[in-house]
Amino acid sequence: LAAEHFDRLYAYAFRLTGAADAADDLTQQTFLVAQQRLDQLQHRERAGGWLMRILRNLFLKNCRRRMPLAASQLELEVDEIGDTATVESAYDEERIQLTLRQLPDDYRAVVLMFYFEDLSYREIADELNLSLGTVMSRLSRAKAQLRRLLGTLERVALR
Repeated sequence: LAAEHFDRLYAYAFRLTGAADAADDLTQQTFLVAQQRLDQLQHRERAGGWLMRILRNLFLKNCRRRMPLAASQLELEVDEIGDTATVESAYDEERIQLTLRQLPDDYRAVVLMFYFEDLSYREIADELNLSLGTVMSRLSRAKAQLRRLLGTLERVALR
């Protein structure tokens, strides 16, 4: 189970936390919880979604406690990057990660669930135990804040 789903879970954990150490910790916690609750997995073909749900719930639980998962920052190893297109793509990815990390946890969770997990408003509301209106307003406010933050980053980059 771990070998099959590790990369996808780690990538999602990294998007949520924005830090490699925190993503490692969160991914490991996910597999520990999954091992303890393996009897709850009814269909092995749905293990990916089940593991993602565990990971997201652990992340949200940590956010509610206001305990940071790790203090490390996103590092971009430019020396490993080859051509200009790859550098630009890595730069864009870094900007997105930096901007997402600046969102409040409740906004970031909704953005990631909507755009990266392709969940509907209703699915997000059910998963987070929120009203549909709250999900919609958080997503709207998050998008406005992302626009503002990306605009600020763009102005700083142009200096």
